[in-house]
Amino acid sequence: MSDLALRFPENPILTPADITPSQPDMKVECVLNPGAFTFDNKTWLLLRVAERPEQKPGKVSFPILNEKDEFEILEFSADDPELNTSDPRMVVYKGVTYLSTVSHLRLLCSEDKVHFHEPDSYPTRIFGKGSLESFGIEDCRVVEINKRFYLTYTEVSENGVGVGLMHTDDWQTMHREGMILPPHNKDCALFPEKVHGKYYCLHRPSGIDIGGNFIWIASSTDLKHWGDHRCILNTRPGSWDSARIGAGASPIKTKEGWLEIYHGANAHHRYCLGAILMDPDDPVKIIARSKEPIMEPRMKYEQEGFFGHVVFTNGHIIEGDTITMYYGASDTVICGATLSIKEILASLDDHRPSPNI
Repeated sequence: MSDLALRFPENPILTPADITPSQPDMKVECVLNPGAFTFDNKTWLLLRVAERPEQKPGKVSFPILNEKDEFEILEFSADDPELNTSDPRMVVYKGVTYLSTVSHLRLLCSEDKVHFHEPDSYPTRIFGKGSLESFGIEDCRVVEINKRFYLTYTEVSENGVGVGLMHTDDWQTMHREGMILPPHNKDCALFPEKVHGKYYCLHRPSGIDIGGNFIWIASSTDLKHWGDHRCILNTRPGSWDSARIGAGASPIKTKEGWLEIYHGANAHHRYCLGAILMDPDDPVKIIARSKEPIMEPRMKYEQEGFFGHVVFTNGHIIEGDTITMYYGASDTVICGATLSIKEILASLDDHRPSPNI
């Protein structure tokens, strides 16, 4: 398989030990999947911090946010026959599914794109709020449109998984717009500008029995109300992206079209990255797609961790031909890599029909 990513030699650049827990009695289990942007002449990450209490012998405990938006700890006996912890990401008790950790968003900045810290002059912690975020908020994408930053992120609760929207002009005050795409939906990436007068986004509703985990596109006039939903990319049986696919960060505008880096997983939950090229004037149309991954979990820190064999991105910075990509590895640590837009485009298989002869 091919791998076009040049990984930072400093990887991983952020680990759970680098992040202070939000509460004294909590432990940071994972840092992962950051949104990325530039602001105030710095590089910024809005990362997902997953926490839970220190685990006691013979017990399984995890937090949720209660009606007062405060942490509440649920604890069960590890040998309870009605408890299922086979997937480290989840706890199932008496048929009810919870998350094994609760996530919030944490803001960090860097002067050199590699070494990040929490700034003293900005609010750095964004927590879940309300009944639709009682299991936390996750995997935020950040895009700047007309000097305003928009955040699309995953809202998780007992009622399901949906997409929330926030925006800010200064990173001092955050405005919440609520859920814009209802369950089950996630992996929402906004285009950085309008196309023929409309906003566009990629998103990933999940089909049960009929359908699957495919990438869809939708349009809007106000970024809050979305319509004209269409499925534009499917999983491929027998391929590296056979089980599920989802959008990464905001699509990249190129002369050839809109370039999107996406994640794909197979039946063994191995997550790789690929790319698609969408028509510049009509992004519903796919021009080209990766046959093989452009990045796969090869390094030890990408293969071993809380949930191994994972590379997952929803944040990047574009400078000319260079994509500086920040990604989660093994659902445990945050890493960086650079890729060439030209190399990615050259690696894609053209999906346009052959001209009639």
